Amino acid sequence: MTSSETTTTMTRPATGAVATLAAALLGFFVVTLDAVIVNVALPAIRADLGGGITGLQWVVDGYTLLFAAFLLSAGSLTDRIGAKRAFGLGVGMFVLSSLACGVAPALPALVVCRFLQGAAAALVMPSSMALIGQAFPDPARRARAVAVWAMGGAVASSVGPVLGGVLTLASWRWIFLINLPAGAVALALLARVAPSAHHRVPFDRYGQVTGVVAMAALVYGAIEAGRGGLTAPQVVAAFALANASMTAFVLVERRVAAPMLPLDLFRSRTVVTAVLIGFAFMVGYYGMPFVVSLLLQQNGLSAVQTGTVFLPMMLAGLVLTPLVPRLTERVSTRPVVTAGLVLMAAGLVVLALLPATTPGWVTAAVMVLVGLGGPAVIPPVITVLLGAVGPARTGTASGVLNTSRQLGGALAVAVFGALLNAPAGLAAGTRVSLLLAAGVTAAAAFAAVALPVRTRSTKGFR
Repeated sequence: MTSSETTTTMTRPATGAVATLAAALLGFFVVTLDAVIVNVALPAIRADLGGGITGLQWVVDGYTLLFAAFLLSAGSLTDRIGAKRAFGLGVGMFVLSSLACGVAPALPALVVCRFLQGAAAALVMPSSMALIGQAFPDPARRARAVAVWAMGGAVASSVGPVLGGVLTLASWRWIFLINLPAGAVALALLARVAPSAHHRVPFDRYGQVTGVVAMAALVYGAIEAGRGGLTAPQVVAAFALANASMTAFVLVERRVAAPMLPLDLFRSRTVVTAVLIGFAFMVGYYGMPFVVSLLLQQNGLSAVQTGTVFLPMMLAGLVLTPLVPRLTERVSTRPVVTAGLVLMAAGLVVLALLPATTPGWVTAAVMVLVGLGGPAVIPPVITVLLGAVGPARTGTASGVLNTSRQLGGALAVAVFGALLNAPAGLAAGTRVSLLLAAGVTAAAAFAAVALPVRTRSTKGFR
């Protein structure tokens, strides 16, 4: 047996596949919940721990920065040590760091703990997707399993804003402590999952270091640009470091025998398109709640009322999520994803043009368009991506997709935060942010024409 060969089999009994899917769903649930539940609690955190818009950006982006920075490494590690082991390690770290967030005594401590959460979440995401890819090798069953897995994120997104508002009535600290029971159940389910396949390959230490530094410097520079401007010394230095590190990363990956990110992945049109769509999707889907939550609460709504405004949007996505696999089987992947992106772009434009006096129920109704677009985009894209790479690369490919998604979300919060800090004010900054998100989403809709088409007569893709 060569060093690159799989050391364990990937066959699983039906009960093992069910436990695998349930564990992956819960992992996705806690990771998503922690991203969306924070937004409505930002004013309470600021009142308790201090800090302005920039401080709140770090509470949000402290999570997404490390999430984005470590996803490539996490995807490579998943393939190296096996999806089950990587998932268990990630969920365990996430539970402990959530506890640390919940007891943080000051804003700097909270940001550091959010960094730890982001690093743990980076390991959970690609490993959960790899678990599904390995447990469901049949394309049709995999598509349905991905839709069920996506329900974890949809439920978290649906309950997150309202749950965050309710918990904030007692204390904002409960928005982090709520992760503990879900994480514990995920670990209990994981104990019933058979060992995952893993691949013994050399450790790409230089690729790991340069990749993490490049992603972290890029997001840090964007965040600091919102406070000090593009010409601030720390911003210029961060972008220069990001450029140099990314250049070094590409050079390293071209030369090492076992790169953590095989560059030939990007010879696939499917992989490239999925990465672009993942980035654009998160600009709108993650950036929009950040700015709208702050605007609604500035206009007089409480945290609970703000969460209620988001509820119809999230429920619409929750209802549509289980229907997407059958829809893609009937009409193919490409039109479903394109329609989802168009709906999102339209919703963002209308939301941006609403006057400040618009009733909350009207805002909630408009955001339903964004909610309908969500499940029509990511689950089909994930299914297509997993079908385009071999089993040995499911973790790496998942890491690449999720890196693009988290980078899109982190940069959206950073750029939108800068716009909110502009002299024109919060309302004007929100309008520009939403129009920018709509433009990026519309561009992704055009890019979606490059996705493969799944026909009725074959289980393959072209």
